Amino acid sequence: MTDPRNRTTVPTATGRRGRWERYRVTHPFSPKDLAGLWGALIGVVALAVLLGWALDMKGGVVIVAAMPFIVSWFETRRTAFQFDPSGVRFGQVLLPWTDITELVVATPPNNPHALIGARHRPGASIPPGTGTPQHPALPAPLQVAVQRDKFDLTKMVAKSRKYAPSHIRIMIADPSGERPAT
Repeated sequence: MTDPRNRTTVPTATGRRGRWERYRVTHPFSPKDLAGLWGALIGVVALAVLLGWALDMKGGVVIVAAMPFIVSWFETRRTAFQFDPSGVRFGQVLLPWTDITELVVATPPNNPHALIGARHRPGASIPPGTGTPQHPALPAPLQVAVQRDKFDLTKMVAKSRKYAPSHIRIMIADPSGERPAT
């Protein structure tokens, strides 16, 4: 769409960049992660009370300042797979879109997990610390297993068409071969 006043291109709804423009699959519920979240929240409140008492400072400032960091830590810890405008995240590993050519999905029979992987462009390397064991059903060097009931291929394809770069393809790996996701 163009602005009639100065004939420049105006960003459309698909040109937006924000938090909601992502596809995310989380790890299953973890009591350890939830305990860490509550421990961090209680620690921040205790720090706010201590600072309020010792320094005669407003404790709410500490709580408000710390909350985004705590929530971000918890979301990052729970994320198994995510793509957004910055790239693709496999757990803690972030790959830029320029290093990826395809996303590959496999749902092996009799397996409670769906497998999501990425193929790299020639010359791109897998970042250090990605010691993910390869599953034989998924022919991709970097992969993650997610719970099948949390994975939605239709939503993934729709979000990728809307927000991922146009060169990215999503392929489905079956025992009979690979085919593009529709």
